[in-house]
Amino acid sequence: MSKPAYALVVTPHPDDAEFGIAGTVARWAKEGKDVIYAVCTNGDKGTSDVSMKPEILAKIREKEQLDAAKVLGVREVIFLRHPDQGLEDTYEFRKQIVRLIRMYRPDIVATTDPYIRYIWHRDHRITGQVVLDAVFPYARDFLSYPDLMLDGLQPHKVKEIWFWGAEDINHRSDISQTLELKIAALRCHKSQVGHLPSPDLEDGLRQHHETMAQGENFKLAEAFHRVELLG
Repeated sequence: MSKPAYALVVTPHPDDAEFGIAGTVARWAKEGKDVIYAVCTNGDKGTSDVSMKPEILAKIREKEQLDAAKVLGVREVIFLRHPDQGLEDTYEFRKQIVRLIRMYRPDIVATTDPYIRYIWHRDHRITGQVVLDAVFPYARDFLSYPDLMLDGLQPHKVKEIWFWGAEDINHRSDISQTLELKIAALRCHKSQVGHLPSPDLEDGLRQHHETMAQGENFKLAEAFHRVELLG
């Protein structure tokens, strides 16, 4: 068994969590709360460089993700290493997520919203759906994946699921003190954002997060669809 964590963040690709929830992760870490990252794919197709080899890109992106997690204060990063653009809603993939939930026993599981209409990366849709199913009911029920019980992984009831990239926003998280850490973490993903001039990235993020905070008593926010699970 691993030491319990406050939150498990399940991200489809290296860098998705930095765009979606990094400011909140940095705030949690500053508050002394442990956060675990699970990265589902190796990101080996995320490039426009025709000379780049997939196996090299995967190694680059793994190192970038580790660097970004260190900036944010993430306790541990788990790489599942599925091929980019290759995620499927399978028994085995779901079991991997259930295993992590039972290992780390988080209060919060955060991932990408699977219910965006129209254009949305398929890996994002699959990740969100598999994580949702893993949280409820599979991680909760001892007869789901009973072999995990033999490994000492008892059922666990997650308290909340947070979906980033959601259209139906019902929760805003204050990142007024951690936007700079979010930007620094994003900058670690040089293969993805290295071509963007610094003012463009930083100014665009600040404007976006100011918009997300409208109506709140803080200046900058990340926005989510938040689901509380009963009992």
